[in-house]
Amino acid sequence: MWGARRKPRAPFCFLENRLNKLNVLALATLLACAQPVLAQDTRQAAPEAATGYAEKSGWPAKTYMVAAANPLAVEAGYQILKQGGSAIDAAIATQLVLTLVEPQSSGIGGGAFLVHYDGHKTQAFDGRETAPSKADERLFQRADGTPVSRTEGVVGGRSTGAPGVLRMLALAHKEHGKLPWKALFAPAIRLSEDGFAVSPRLHALLSGDAHLRKDPEAARYFYGNAGKPWPVGHVLKNPALATTLREIADGGADAFYTGRIARDIAAKVQGHPTNPGLLSAADIAAYQPKVRTPVCSDYRAYTVCGMPPPSSGGIAVAQMLGMFETIDMKALAPGNGVPGAQALHVFTEVGRLAYADRNRYAADTDFVPLPGRGVPSLIDKTYLAQRAKLIGPRSMGEAPAGTPPGMDVAWGTDNAIETPSTSHVAVVDGFGMGLSMTTTVEDAFGSRQMVDGFILNNQLTDFSFASRDADGPVANRVEAGKRPRSAMSPTVVFDRKTGKLVLTVGSPGGPAIINYVAKVLVGTLDWGLNVQQAIALPNFGSRNGPTELEVGRFPSTTIEALGARGHKVRLGEQTSGLHGIQRIDVHGVPLWYGGADPRREGVAKGD
Repeated sequence: MWGARRKPRAPFCFLENRLNKLNVLALATLLACAQPVLAQDTRQAAPEAATGYAEKSGWPAKTYMVAAANPLAVEAGYQILKQGGSAIDAAIATQLVLTLVEPQSSGIGGGAFLVHYDGHKTQAFDGRETAPSKADERLFQRADGTPVSRTEGVVGGRSTGAPGVLRMLALAHKEHGKLPWKALFAPAIRLSEDGFAVSPRLHALLSGDAHLRKDPEAARYFYGNAGKPWPVGHVLKNPALATTLREIADGGADAFYTGRIARDIAAKVQGHPTNPGLLSAADIAAYQPKVRTPVCSDYRAYTVCGMPPPSSGGIAVAQMLGMFETIDMKALAPGNGVPGAQALHVFTEVGRLAYADRNRYAADTDFVPLPGRGVPSLIDKTYLAQRAKLIGPRSMGEAPAGTPPGMDVAWGTDNAIETPSTSHVAVVDGFGMGLSMTTTVEDAFGSRQMVDGFILNNQLTDFSFASRDADGPVANRVEAGKRPRSAMSPTVVFDRKTGKLVLTVGSPGGPAIINYVAKVLVGTLDWGLNVQQAIALPNFGSRNGPTELEVGRFPSTTIEALGARGHKVRLGEQTSGLHGIQRIDVHGVPLWYGGADPRREGVAKGD
């Protein structure tokens, strides 16, 4: 049953692949492997708490498919695709339902990054939140210039930026939608009015949150008069959200940004009793999404495209792949479903190098230039080959930032909190279009403020709390109108020879998102796993600190081998929420194959 605490288990138990029911036998099944219980208690909390693990076998489809973090949201997207909707149409319907059923992770009070392929070109849609017009680099500092605590930063109005997801989706719909805007709201409105059953994950996160019930509206909605979280299975109705969604369905995104809803958001933010913020109705009305050039790079037989700044994900993933390209990654494939010590060593050292550059250089490029020639310098093949040469037989512990070609600027080191609670949606449609969208309210339940039936983000805590150090100003410092840096890594992959879309993938997980996505790319493109198998691999990586391994997933002998190479190993719940869709050819028949993270409640569904 989903939601139960898992015991140490074999990483793959695909004893019955659902594709076999279609007489498709080409996808390999990996054998189960034994795994010892680890005595160490060196766990680190993940951005969203772990609430269970359920093995999943993947889902096949012929023409169209959606994968997301909740079955009700997936059903909404699937029905839109079935009605002849585009990938964008399905993503909008899915996001609206996620606002209702997965409020801890994403919603219309937050932001999103979207990488979209329309059959001819790839675009990056930026719906990242922006800082208020009155904000400056001292937003998260005390009078003496020292940073405030995490709780002081996150909980309340100070952390809320102008939400971006709805205007971004409206822009994408204008370019690529097939069905009327209003029709996309029907599933979420109906569920808001009729109610949905509280899931095990939502119940567990409500139980563990110390701040949400301090907000009167959130307390009434999530906890009721008894002050306890609604039990699993309780039918929870949200008439306030239904009203909000009806207004936006009828009036377009402007109904959110220029009318009653914007005024309600501003009043909530500025009126917080202990930690008021600066966001105004004028800031919300002024918000504009952006269409940016995606970060694309070749990797072996593929072209991989991701999100450009203010996301650091596209650059960091491209850097990791560029370094992996100098290494025989195929030779490091797991023989029993668990990567060995050498694979972990290489992967984590590459991660250290990529995160070192990320922590020094990545920020909103509308405000802060990247070093050298910008993105091309940071993903330059020669530069990355030189960086890869720093990898030796022992761990470097903490890697230095590099000097990309043509660099003539110096930046301080970022210290953003970055513990976002996030969600990911992958869609392919019957028109040859596909997308990868990562969407977030940042921390679990955002700023712990609820207004008009939805949660407000705390996205501004993705800025660095410190604004400068001995090396100079921090690139990701707070500035008015600026978008905070993100690790979100929505990614699409193409076959270089044919140009066909072959994979769309992404994940929540805070700064560890980059490692989660890189794991799936190596798993599918180098190790020959299908997307479900790659998602289910144990999580591992380094963010230029300890070597982080998912607790209960690695043999003690592997951990000891890493220690002998100088790795400081940290075990913890790494609660990724990877979702992906992969193109496979089985006996000459092209199919889509969807994968969903066993660590969350998601599924995939197609025709």
